[in-house]
Amino acid sequence: MNWHTRYLQQAAWTRDLRNYLFDQAGLTNASRVLEVGCGTGAILHEIKSAAPSHGLDYEIDSLSICRIHAPAALLTHGDAHFLPYPNGSFDIVYCHFLLLWVRDPLQVLREMARVGRCVLAFAEPDYSQRVDEPAELKKLGKWQLDALIRQGADPSFGSRLAETFYQAGIQLIETGSIQNAEKKRSADEWENEWAVIQADLEGAVPGEEIQEMRILDENARSNGERVLHVPTYFAWGKS
Repeated sequence: MNWHTRYLQQAAWTRDLRNYLFDQAGLTNASRVLEVGCGTGAILHEIKSAAPSHGLDYEIDSLSICRIHAPAALLTHGDAHFLPYPNGSFDIVYCHFLLLWVRDPLQVLREMARVGRCVLAFAEPDYSQRVDEPAELKKLGKWQLDALIRQGADPSFGSRLAETFYQAGIQLIETGSIQNAEKKRSADEWENEWAVIQADLEGAVPGEEIQEMRILDENARSNGERVLHVPTYFAWGKS
């Protein structure tokens, strides 16, 4: 599984939203910007700002890849629950598909608000509200929901994003769902989606059952009947 390819796919889903929110938050006038959970650099390498871009991640292997894709960024190995920066270090602090994966998203948002003036969470999904059509494919959604829980994620966090901003003491300016988060996908994107599915389900669901589901999925797509939608939420505010 090529996770950088997956992160690039997710970055494409939110590009228009990110451009809009960065503009609202004043990216062009920012002096320092931080991505919490920068991963392999799928977002960092797209940042268009004269300000120094910083990235933090807990996974050393991801940071090694990030150094390739975002060589100008200043990278730090660290825990999002305890950001290793002084109060007010950044004009903008943001994350992307991160908070559902952390142990305590409220603590992470409090830390982001502590070190940054503007806090942006670009994409937090709620897999408990996932929609799969035709009905035969609903089992696939349940399998992936269970897989996320096994991996330590909170798959329904997205619907609580705005409330968590409030609890963290962040003045919420705008929040909502991403309308085009999962627009029509190309054949390559569907291949990548199935690579993720197989990585998620390996060892938990028999291979023949996964293959049967894939055939159902491909038939539904060829007939124009396939629907896959995971409500995904954003929020931004000031500390």
